Amino acid sequence: MAYITRTSVCLPNAPVENDAMEAVLGQIGPRPSRARRLVLRANGIRRRYYVIDPATGEPTHSNASLTAEAIKGLAGGDFALEDIDCLVCGTSSQDQMLPNHAVMVHGELGTPACEVVATAGVCLSGVTALKYGWMAVKGGDARHAVATGSEVASLVLRASNYSAEQPQDVAALETHPELAFNQEFLRWMLSDGAGAWLIEPAPRRGLNLRIEWIDLFSYAHEYPACMYMGAEKQADGRLRGWMSYPASEREAANVFAVKQDVRLLNEAMIDACVRPIQQVMAQRGLAADDVDWLLPHMSSEHFRSLLAEGLKRADLPIPEERWFTNLASAGNTGSASVYIMLDELVRSGKVKDGQHLLCFVPESGRFSSGFIYLTATMHA
Repeated sequence: MAYITRTSVCLPNAPVENDAMEAVLGQIGPRPSRARRLVLRANGIRRRYYVIDPATGEPTHSNASLTAEAIKGLAGGDFALEDIDCLVCGTSSQDQMLPNHAVMVHGELGTPACEVVATAGVCLSGVTALKYGWMAVKGGDARHAVATGSEVASLVLRASNYSAEQPQDVAALETHPELAFNQEFLRWMLSDGAGAWLIEPAPRRGLNLRIEWIDLFSYAHEYPACMYMGAEKQADGRLRGWMSYPASEREAANVFAVKQDVRLLNEAMIDACVRPIQQVMAQRGLAADDVDWLLPHMSSEHFRSLLAEGLKRADLPIPEERWFTNLASAGNTGSASVYIMLDELVRSGKVKDGQHLLCFVPESGRFSSGFIYLTATMHA
């Protein structure tokens, strides 16, 4: 057995309300964004967090230090950070290409030698980190594993990384809000945060979450890349990575911008949800009555109805009153989102002994999905 015995979150600085976003990230060109309100109306986010100091424009945290702060929140009672024997960190926005994110977090913590592993990817990298830590504990290789998901997206979203000539087709956005992905969706969507979970072989006093199973599915053999960075998509759909560009051409090609293939996303969204849900149902015998709480990672409220439709098509019609998401108040923090959601739900007191939680994390990088199935257990 393996249990999530403690959770912790670090959301940097004061929350940033919608009207303050452009002041923090910077204005592109001579006029304020005309598309921002339309994008925010579609994604439903009201506030988010940035590592950027609004007074100076400089970062207050690195990804590694933000993650370390989340981990420090796990300590207390009879658990000390020095007890960690397996540290697994997932992110899509590590501070540098090398060394890997996890060893940088370990360096920030300054704790004794232990097994340290980094998992890469997009939103799913937090789930893969959890799966490694879970397997290490379940297999007897670790007694105190810590898994994390974290993102520092705001530094990429600063105005200095964008062209002042970026088009803003507001009329098209009014008719088709999803087209905002092509222009400014990611800028007004992504935010910063880190979460950490302690995984142990036995429950602690209070509420624990027993990890029943974690399933991951990739459909990259059927779909091209949809969300990507450090590359440019070619006419044949293949990615040309940044290393193949001469240094003089990288800026002109906008290689390091985060990009989303909107047409592909909208064409594949339902199928990319339905198929993995059906697969996990067949594999695990899962039914709607087996889920007391669904924690879906949604990049935007725009996708809520599509997810509900996908669940219905898959014959897993979990009513929305059993969903929990804090997208509106915490923003889209990518790999950290599931960590931040679960932490808030557990602290709310709504989770009761014996209830079952299903975390669903889809990723549009090349269409992958992850599922975490938990059972709440109270221990005296």
